[in-house]
Order: sequence, then C-alpha cells, then structure tokens
Amino acid sequence: MEPPNNNMSSSMEVESQIPKRKFALPVDSENKATAFRITSFSSPHMLTFHLSWLNFFSCFVSTFAFPPLIPVIRDNLSLTATDIGNAGIASVSGAVFARLAMGAACDLVGPRFASASLSIVTAPFVFFAASISSPHTFLVVRFFIGFSLATFVSCQFWMSSMFSGPVVGLANGVAGGWGNLGGGATQLIMPLLYSLIKHMGSTNFTAWRIAFFVPGLLQTMTALSILAFGQDMPDGNYNNLEKSGEKSKDELSKVLLNGVGNYRAWITALTYGYCFGVELTVDNVIAEYFYDRFDLNLGTAGIIAASFGLANFVSRPGGGLLSDFVAKRFGMRGRLWALWAVQSIGGLLCVLLGMMGSLGPAVFVMILFSLFVQAACGLTFGVVPFVSRRSLGIISGMTGGGGNVGAVITQVLFFHGSRYSKERGIFLMGIMILCCTLPVMLIYFPQWGGMFYGPSKGASEEDYYLSEWTSEEREKGSHLASLKFAENSKCERGKRHAPRSTVPVDRTPTHI
Repeated sequence: MEPPNNNMSSSMEVESQIPKRKFALPVDSENKATAFRITSFSSPHMLTFHLSWLNFFSCFVSTFAFPPLIPVIRDNLSLTATDIGNAGIASVSGAVFARLAMGAACDLVGPRFASASLSIVTAPFVFFAASISSPHTFLVVRFFIGFSLATFVSCQFWMSSMFSGPVVGLANGVAGGWGNLGGGATQLIMPLLYSLIKHMGSTNFTAWRIAFFVPGLLQTMTALSILAFGQDMPDGNYNNLEKSGEKSKDELSKVLLNGVGNYRAWITALTYGYCFGVELTVDNVIAEYFYDRFDLNLGTAGIIAASFGLANFVSRPGGGLLSDFVAKRFGMRGRLWALWAVQSIGGLLCVLLGMMGSLGPAVFVMILFSLFVQAACGLTFGVVPFVSRRSLGIISGMTGGGGNVGAVITQVLFFHGSRYSKERGIFLMGIMILCCTLPVMLIYFPQWGGMFYGPSKGASEEDYYLSEWTSEEREKGSHLASLKFAENSKCERGKRHAPRSTVPVDRTPTHI
C-alpha cells in the first residue's frame, strides 16, 4: 500500500478558489448533510431525497403491477403456472445487468441523468402492457419493465452522495424503503383501478389493460421531475463540476476494476440477494399464494399481500436507523453484527411462515417476516457506502444486482412450475436466507475490524481509501474527495475509538 503523497499544492489551489456554498442543512467537509429532516424539501439534499424515492417508488409500482391482477390476466391470456413463473423471473432478471450498468453510469455521468434516462426508456413498456396478447408478449413486457428497478442503485448512490456517515444509513433506509413501498402500494392500487374501470362499464379483460396507463404516467412524470429539479452532488451536477475542476473525470475501466476487485462487494451482493431478493420474490408470489391457498377473493388477497410491501414504510428505514445507532457506539463492527442478526431472524421467520397452515397465523408471521427481511436491506446499505469511495456506484450496482440475482435463483429453484408447493418453497427460501447471511462474518475493514476481530494495528481510513488511487492520480489531485471522505468516515471507529471531532464543524447556519 502506497503512503499518501504530499504533492497536493496545485489541487489545493483549485479547491481554495472554490467559493463556500450555503445550505439549509448542516454539512461536513464534502458538503454532505450531517442531519436528515424528512419533512424538509430544501435543495439540494432533501429535495434530492424526495425526488429519488418517488422515482424508485413509481418504477416499483410499474414492475409489480401485474401480480395483483394475475387471476384476471391469466384467464385472459390463458397463462399456465409455468408462464406466470417465467414472467416473474423475467421481471427481475433484466435488472441484474441494468443495476450493474446503472452503478457505472452513476460513477461516470451522475445519478440524475442515469435514473431519469432509464425511467423514460422503460416507461413505454408499461403502456405496452395494454396490448399484450399472448404469454410470449406478457413475458417480454415484464422483462423490459423490470429494467426500471435499476433506479434503486441511483437512489442509494444519490443518498450516499448527499448524506454523511452519521445519517447515511437512515437516508438510504428511508429512500429505499419508501421506494420499495411501491411493491405493496401496487397490490392496492391496481385492484382498485381495475374495479373502478370495470365499474365504469369496461369488461374484465379490458379493464386490467386500461389500468396500466396510470403507473406508466406516474413513472414518466417522476423521471421528468428529476431532470427538471434534481442535482447530482451537493455542489452541483457532474458536468459542471468537471468543467470547473471541482471533480476529476474518472475512467470506466479503473472504476470497474477497483469495484469488482473488492471482495466485500461480493459478500454484500450475496447477502442482499437474500433480503431484497427475497422481497422481490415474495412480491411476485404472495398474492397468488393467499388467493389459492386460503380461497380468498382478489381484493382480500391483495390487501394481505400489500401489507408485506407496505411494511417498508417503517422496516427498511428502521434498519438504516439501527445501523447508524449501533455505529455511534460500536462503529462498523456494530453495523455488521446488526446486519447478521436481523437478517438471520428474518430467515427463521421465513421458515416458520412456510409451516403455517391457517390464515391468521400466516398473516401474523408474514408481517413479522417482512419487518426483519426489509430491515436487513436497510442495514446492508448502512455498510455499502463505506466499502469504496472511488467506486461507490459499482459497489452499489453489484449489491443491488445481487438482490435481483437472489430473486431469480430463488424463483427458479422454489417457485418455478409445480415442483414445490408455495408453502414448501417459502420454507426452503428461509433456509437459503440463513445460509447466505453467514458470509457477513468474513467482511473485515483493516481500519475498523470485523465481527470477530478488531482493527489492524496502524491501519487508517486514509490508507484504505487512498489505496484506490495510483501515485500519478494523487499528484493530479484526483484523490482529494477520497481524502475528505476518509476524514469524515472516522466516525466508523465507534464511540470508544473515535477522534474528538469526526465530522468537520458545520460551516452553514441551520436557519438558512
């Protein structure tokens, strides 16, 4: 590991010429907010938060608008169980590669343009749902709409770029959780729209098609709002920052190699595959499960299924809040322990859900299960922002893509065709959660330690984050953002080992 060099004078001169900006929230040396005020719409931090989660919410609604109407759609299109299973897999498989690409796009062109572009490109396929005429076109439309789930990566990247270490877990948790609410909200929205349209005189097989214009319009509007009001970083958009010299333009090959070469990213991708991946799987099967197993009507099954997704309102933010809370005292080691414990409990509850034989207990256990598995998602993205500063987008993309890979594998193994009953598939899915959470124990940061071992002697945050840059790049000053991040991330040492001032004193009055 190369020691940080001292040849920073030219870069410091550029930085000293940059005027100090004023913000409505207190900020650190990177101008990231050190407070999270959920009722505020102040620009750029909180406005970005609201634009980001609303866009992701709309994409979630579009992607999972089909499952609550499956009983009607399958009769209209003569879909078999295999057709439905293949389409469910297709809806999350395309986003695997889209999320990796989104991570790279966020690193290179910024989250604003990346997320808005993807939403606009995939929105037409939501409208095309009205013209589906066969099992084949049903699968194709679900596949391409599913690409929009990659907006999750831009959402989490954006929050990690706007909010500092002490609140980044909460910001990521709330944005991701409220976005994921779309998976529950659509279980209520689509049956309601279907009923209203049918009540206005449409036939069953026409009403469900017209209903898809609403999520398509919502997705388009949120994308245009991001282009109009969004901002990549606290200091401005990527293009302007690169022109002014405040941000160096990175290379895709270097960012990519740095990201994929970090083993911690592969572990977070695996574990995320069995919290968020499980959530995606449940969104695809839960309404049909309750409809068929307990002989419920469409509306009742939709309400029960919606409760799983709607739990995201508190569960994922709760996971992010828990991550920040334990980090204040125990640092990164606390974040890792909390992630492992919460996700493991979620796995046990999933196993229990698969053993339920009556409606009441099944609903109760499902709600508990949703709280823990979704909290684990928030806890995961309490760790991700610290894996890499230079390749944050790639790491976020790999982790997010892992969620989709987990969903694909789980649906292929346990919910494809008629090999397993739904309840048996849920039981086996719980076993997978427990097994795939164990590798969290292998994550180790030299400067902070891991679950079972403390930090390496002499290791520092500067050593870790500056090792991502070559000596030549440091001479050009490309590493300065990483240097600031290293200083601000010393809060991850925990209360007992933290320096007296882990976050630079705010330069902005809170009343502005």
